[in-house]
Amino acid sequence: MREHIKIYTGTSILINRLAFLLNEISIPSVIRDHPESGRLAGFGTLGYSSELFILNSDIEKASGIIKKFKKEISK
Repeated sequence: MREHIKIYTGTSILINRLAFLLNEISIPSVIRDHPESGRLAGFGTLGYSSELFILNSDIEKASGIIKKFKKEISK
């Protein structure tokens, strides 16, 4: 069974950037965009956070990209 692990929570802009970086090294990801899902369903959600998930088996390969990304956005 393939298990996903949450690697980042933030705005949809940052989530999409990290997903793009991971895709460049062939790591697929899943985005849960709670505000957009709520809007499409006809109700709102609190906050503006989205979540990014990758397969548990890809975490080791992705760790360098994730660390670099977090360092880049903390400046």
